[in-house]
Amino acid sequence: SLAEVPKDRFGMALAMLDGSVHAVGDAREGFSIQSISKLYTLTMALEAAGDALWTRVDREPSGDPFNSLIQLELERGIPRNPFMNAGALVTTDVLLSHHADAEVALLAFIRARSGNPRISINMEVAASEQETGFRNVALANFIRSYGNLHNDVQDVLDFYYRQCALHMDCVDLARSVQFLADGGRCPSSGEQVTTSEGATRINSVMMTAGTYDAAGDFAFYVGLPAKSGVGGGIVAVVPRVMGLCVWSPTLDGKGNSLLGRYALHRFTRMTGLSVF
Repeated sequence: SLAEVPKDRFGMALAMLDGSVHAVGDAREGFSIQSISKLYTLTMALEAAGDALWTRVDREPSGDPFNSLIQLELERGIPRNPFMNAGALVTTDVLLSHHADAEVALLAFIRARSGNPRISINMEVAASEQETGFRNVALANFIRSYGNLHNDVQDVLDFYYRQCALHMDCVDLARSVQFLADGGRCPSSGEQVTTSEGATRINSVMMTAGTYDAAGDFAFYVGLPAKSGVGGGIVAVVPRVMGLCVWSPTLDGKGNSLLGRYALHRFTRMTGLSVF
């Protein structure tokens, strides 16, 4: 399904903490957020499990592709970080254990963060993910073999495919990460989503692992905590200033938006807004 998206699309949105939004291009065209969803499931899993989550998933950069099986065997079923597919399967498992209906809880979380009650899951994309998700099936069963998944493997996979198929636009996504720019407080709802320390920790994992095995290069050229998805979206955070999102479907060899990364690089160079 993702291959059918026109490659000439480009959108960018900035959601300032003062409530103003600035957008350009196709910023209001919805797309499949894919691995950006791992940022939401990490936040919710940390709130559910606290620091005990880090006994089940590590916080280190991987240096390997996002769907790699190699490290799982070497590290006995403990994923290297929550933004690899293996790590996201663990946070997905945590949500299934802590919510009577994890899908409803996730949708409520994202709708509140973005201020858009109409955000939904594209079931056609979810079905496409399931039809081609052979490596994810292998990852989930491998993790389960080490006792690091507590729910039925198929239930974990079904929920994982649906969260990756969330349909949002750049404005929705820029607003949805504002809480990470504002010490854990969500400007859209006024809710304290996580503690100030929690926001700092999530931002740090985004910086070191949010753009697959290109995180070092991304930090070098962009210098912002960010999370990308193979749908072509990248969200980023400027602490105490804004949440932002850029979208362009064509990917580089690491699975990050080619034009999106360049746009963020130019943005930070032109504005001087960087954590460094």
